Amino acid sequence: MSELYNNEVPFELKTKSLDETLQGKALEKVRPTHVKSNGKKYYIESYGCAMNFADSEVVASILAENGYDSTKDYNEADLVFINTCSIRDKAEQTVRKRLQHFKSVKKRNKAALVGVLGCMAERLKDKFLEQEQLVDMVIGPDAYRSIPTLIAEAESGQKAINVLLSRDETYADISPVRLASNGVNAFVSITRGCDNICSFCVVPQTRGRERSRNPDSIVAEVQDLYNNGYREVTLLGQNVDSYRWSEDEKIRGKKLIDLKDTDEVFNFANLLEAVAQVASNLRVRFSTSHPKDMQDDVLYTIAKYKNICNFVHLPVQSGNSELLERMNRGYTRAYYLDRIAAINRIIPNCGLSTDIITGFCGETEAQHEETISLMKEVKFNMAYMYFYSERPGTLAAKRYADDVPEEVKKRRLSEVISIQKMNSLELNKKQVGKIVEVLIEKSSKKSEADLSGRDDQNNMVVFPRGNHKPGDYVTCEIVDCSSNVLIGKVINV
Repeated sequence: MSELYNNEVPFELKTKSLDETLQGKALEKVRPTHVKSNGKKYYIESYGCAMNFADSEVVASILAENGYDSTKDYNEADLVFINTCSIRDKAEQTVRKRLQHFKSVKKRNKAALVGVLGCMAERLKDKFLEQEQLVDMVIGPDAYRSIPTLIAEAESGQKAINVLLSRDETYADISPVRLASNGVNAFVSITRGCDNICSFCVVPQTRGRERSRNPDSIVAEVQDLYNNGYREVTLLGQNVDSYRWSEDEKIRGKKLIDLKDTDEVFNFANLLEAVAQVASNLRVRFSTSHPKDMQDDVLYTIAKYKNICNFVHLPVQSGNSELLERMNRGYTRAYYLDRIAAINRIIPNCGLSTDIITGFCGETEAQHEETISLMKEVKFNMAYMYFYSERPGTLAAKRYADDVPEEVKKRRLSEVISIQKMNSLELNKKQVGKIVEVLIEKSSKKSEADLSGRDDQNNMVVFPRGNHKPGDYVTCEIVDCSSNVLIGKVINV
């Protein structure tokens, strides 16, 4: 399971179209003013993890530079792209249903093209074209630069496909069109791919080997976002802790632990510090950390800078060491708890979230209870919880029987969710009466009379609108809570 399923909402099966993401911006402004329109419109719909949303912004930029205008209505689109997720079978089935729905576009406009992007494109490749015949184009995560050429091929009547994975593509020189943003928060990709072979995960197959972006390009992108009014960035990678950059390509390709002189490598702690120094009122978050790679230097960097949020998403997946070994996670229960202790020691009152899988291959009731006990010990503020879904081609599918009955998986998941709800409510109750700084993100989902934003620990806070607006920082006193949200009131300090 990809470990980018975090931030403010569970990204699993979460989708955003232009209609939802442009937030009232004039559609024609998405295309650069120096580029002449070709008279055609595109529509992008994204599913899955935060990286997929960031990738859709890269695709939108490439299309805009080639004269395409965006539309919020797929019925009037000449190009329909769906950026896909392969993390669970349910995600893939949802995409297939959506592609069936998009057949209506081609009925109304025979010249319209439908393309599938991302992980599902990479996993199924030409099966999309030959067996399912749902799309005109199949484009993998490293092939987005070839989109104009693939469109030309599809327009000529050919089925167009490019799913070649790259060892060096990072799209560092492409300025993303900020589709999945509210003008306050933005994702910034710092790595692509993954070198961890967790036995349950398809990401190494669908996104290829890990590579890091030049830090200068990252800092420049963050500076540009700040100059354009953004006040929070989230640095994205499948495993941000393994970020490393060196001008010497031979050094860059090595793990830090293999290097005698780590000064030759610009690592994640260095990158965090560089981004934090862009502006003192720019909040910095990151996702996702891997327990086996999170070092104390990152934690000390977080503690050093007030604008790096005191929040860590640290996926545990299971509380049992034997199961963690079977998952090929590279750490034990004891090691994970050591990392939690380090976080609590170096960053007091740090917010914590995690990922948990129930019913992995061979999981016994006793092993499941170890996950429950770890949750009770750590008390995560929030967790993303799933029951195991076997993915073809993974190590787990090849080596282990998916032998936990589905009803048992779901029952264990229900127990995990119940524990997490109690933990979240307990921790939120402790926030009542405290004073927190909130970065306003948007209107409350339940009422236009209220605004919502997050505090330093990633807690969502809802409070009366007053004269405030998204992008403002406000000081709130927490007056009430539920297990999901804090209720606040703005105070003068």
